[in-house]
Amino acid sequence: MLNRSLVVFLIAAFACVGFAEEASKVHQPKLTPQKSGTTQLLIAVSPVNSRVVWASGTGGTYVVTTDGGETWKAAVVPGAENLQFRDVQGVSDKVAYLMSIGNNTTDFRIYKTVDGGATWTIEFTNHTTNAFYDCFAFWTPERGIAHSDSVNGVFPDLRTTNGMTWQSISANMPPALTGEASFAASGTCVTTEGRANAWIATGGSTIARILATRDGGDTWNAYDTPLVSSPSAGAISVAFRDPLNGIVGGGDLASNTSADAATSNDGGQTWTLTNKPPVAGAIFCLAYVRGIRKGDGHRDDHGDIGADDEGHAHDLDRTVVITAETAPNFNSGSAAWTPDEGHTWFTLPQVSGYWGLAFADPKAGWFVGNGGQILKISF
Repeated sequence: MLNRSLVVFLIAAFACVGFAEEASKVHQPKLTPQKSGTTQLLIAVSPVNSRVVWASGTGGTYVVTTDGGETWKAAVVPGAENLQFRDVQGVSDKVAYLMSIGNNTTDFRIYKTVDGGATWTIEFTNHTTNAFYDCFAFWTPERGIAHSDSVNGVFPDLRTTNGMTWQSISANMPPALTGEASFAASGTCVTTEGRANAWIATGGSTIARILATRDGGDTWNAYDTPLVSSPSAGAISVAFRDPLNGIVGGGDLASNTSADAATSNDGGQTWTLTNKPPVAGAIFCLAYVRGIRKGDGHRDDHGDIGADDEGHAHDLDRTVVITAETAPNFNSGSAAWTPDEGHTWFTLPQVSGYWGLAFADPKAGWFVGNGGQILKISF
């Protein structure tokens, strides 16, 4: 008869072999580097569909592709050469929005093009001292919100209902905690879903919170998350795959050991930490692989998932990809993905230096980052 210690050893050995075999069966995504045409840092990315994608970054730079990334056009918005475009929203190959930040109050602006970048119109210029607009998101090509750090206990957030003018909704927002702010890491501190749902990730105070609306920004609630929070830490990126199920990620921008993520299944009211993500630094961006869905209302028909792909897409409903950056320079980092919203994680070896990512569909996602790097990811 085998002694007890040998039995334990054999069980552990078989378990390790089984885990290794299971891990080896995992379908790893395909990664394809692409040439952006710029060496500027690219911060945010917004696929319209599997062919049309916009990205934005430093030096007043944006890039756009209309062939799925086979070729990219890089350009600089006139007059924005000293600004950083911390967020971008693509609507079509002709229409897109950009959000800029800079060193001055009026450097926070929202730009729009309707001719593929040939000309840009400034739709909003900030005049609120100490406001810092981190991110924006849209329900439709004409309806969106823009989020700022708090100023004197108030979030000076904005909303457009016509895609041309922006009005303050600060009176609708929950009171801010002392020091409460968001992080312009990848333009994903706010996300929209359906026709009227939106969630905002915050930090900078003693609690990292989610601000949530169900009515297009008319009313909001604030919910606590278990993510670390401090003046340099908090919730950084948030995404929802339907009205109830979502994920938030973040960490401490001053530490390289604090990346955390949490999930919610009740629309953001309560959150549970996932297993520890296998990345260093803070999670700058996370995205559901499923990407664009029919009925979202903010993409053209070419962005919808086709009937042949529906089964594959549903299999990936809970699949999330994350990218993280490390202090102090945020020019390196790592990435990982999970097929089950954080129960199981798999690293993406040698994927480093990316700030943002987003998916059009499971076969067409893009990382963007340092030095103009673009990496296509396909499941």
